[in-house]
Amino acid sequence: MVAVVALALAGCAPPEKESSSTQSEGGVDARTATSAEDFGGMDALVEAAKAEGELNVIALPPDWANYGEIISTFSDKYGIKVNSAQPDANSQDEINAANQQKGRSTAPDVFDLGQAIALANTQMFAPYKVATFDDIPEQFKDPDGTWVNDYGGYMSIGYDSSKVPDVTAVADLLKPEFAGKVALNGDPTTASAAANGVLMASLANGGSADDLAPGVDFFRQLKQAGNFLPVDPTPATIESGQTPVVIDWDYLNAAETAKLPSWKVFVPNDALVGGYYFQAINKDGPHPAAARLWQEFLYSDEGQNLYLEGGARPVRADTMAEAGTIDKTAFDALPPVDGTPVIPTDEQTTKNAEFLGANWAAAIG
Repeated sequence: MVAVVALALAGCAPPEKESSSTQSEGGVDARTATSAEDFGGMDALVEAAKAEGELNVIALPPDWANYGEIISTFSDKYGIKVNSAQPDANSQDEINAANQQKGRSTAPDVFDLGQAIALANTQMFAPYKVATFDDIPEQFKDPDGTWVNDYGGYMSIGYDSSKVPDVTAVADLLKPEFAGKVALNGDPTTASAAANGVLMASLANGGSADDLAPGVDFFRQLKQAGNFLPVDPTPATIESGQTPVVIDWDYLNAAETAKLPSWKVFVPNDALVGGYYFQAINKDGPHPAAARLWQEFLYSDEGQNLYLEGGARPVRADTMAEAGTIDKTAFDALPPVDGTPVIPTDEQTTKNAEFLGANWAAAIG
């Protein structure tokens, strides 16, 4: 089996009128289209998207899974302006923006969400099946295409080896050498990366996907030891030395190795956590045809290989490897991983979100 394995605001201004009708030239209502065939084929979908002329995305940092290049490539390929809002926002911010900007031309057209937030808001998504839908394993998609996993990776510890000793276990982070140096990517009650970081700590301390208590307790100890750094890490904080140790997805940590030669990435095989992000269309977005074309692009060989160039593991990687369409150089450059990953189920993710909501603030407050 291929190395990719089964892994997870605007104010109160009055609504603006949408800049264009959702009806394509062929009389198709783009909002209700569930495949390119509903437009009359891919060429007709492209034409309808170009007529809209714009696409609104949100919470897509340029350095996250290669989204900077993905956005520019899509824009250049189809001549569609991509408006990228709040690049450093989290998954809950995406949902908040969609609710607050509903009916406005600035509302997000598409979402890229962590598992817990995605599953709690499926009523906001428009079902759509891309041309490559059948290539995507069943466990990584809703049967109607209401949501589809797009890319994933493994939880890791990135660190500046010029500032701290080599990390060989999660427990190393409690050592005095890591005082004031360990950052977690986000708030685990709203950010998937952070929640999975807590799960990784839980696994390393005898917990499981059904028991996050040991993970929360680990971060309590980290805070008590003075090692927890309450700073949301970014490429800038890493490269400036402000956050010398970062718990985050391996593809985000690995991206820093090209910019900071002393940056290393450790994936704990005894606490291996895998996960995919969820891609969905905002059913009330202002550019429904462009949103659907964006999905087609992301799940095409070209889009999936662009994720791979960013160190993320695309959901269609196995099928593309078998077909010989995967970027083998980028694929072979992925951080080595050994072991069977723990991948929380939808039910476990929902339960864990509730647990974190009730216990996280007290642990690190």
